[in-house]
Amino acid sequence: MKHLLLLSFLMITCSGIAQSATGYFDKAMKKAEAGNTKGAIADYTKAISMNSKFVEAYQNRGVAKYKLNDLTGALADFTKAIELDTMNSDAFTGRANVNYKLMNYDASIEDCSYCLMMNPKDYIAYNLRGLAYNKIGEKKKSCSDFTKAIELGSKSAIKNKATFCK
Repeated sequence: MKHLLLLSFLMITCSGIAQSATGYFDKAMKKAEAGNTKGAIADYTKAISMNSKFVEAYQNRGVAKYKLNDLTGALADFTKAIELDTMNSDAFTGRANVNYKLMNYDASIEDCSYCLMMNPKDYIAYNLRGLAYNKIGEKKKSCSDFTKAIELGSKSAIKNKATFCK
């Protein structure tokens, strides 16, 4: 009986340790879906403190920080996600969005281009790169990217092409 209790305690303790970062991540996802962005950030932070290589937690926390207009924090989280997984096209797109909002258009273009090398069907990256090209006066490249984004199914690129490619 004593061994059974000890075994039960060890199973609970070990599973708690093994799943704690994932558990916080899952809680954060639920909070984010419910609109509790600050609560989600807190739980992503707990997940990261337990697993410093948790790429998805950095990426999702970056998205949450972006929503709260913490652009410096979002930029740091997307950059960390990219450092941990250089093939994470979504993290490149997230960082490109932050760079665009910070008016770092060249950096936004570069991140979108990396994303598109990995995922050539990412219409969000084409549309965003088109917007960044427009901001630096590269109208031909801008319109070309809007056209490609439209071909891939982007609705917002239709509006952007109509606005900027006259």
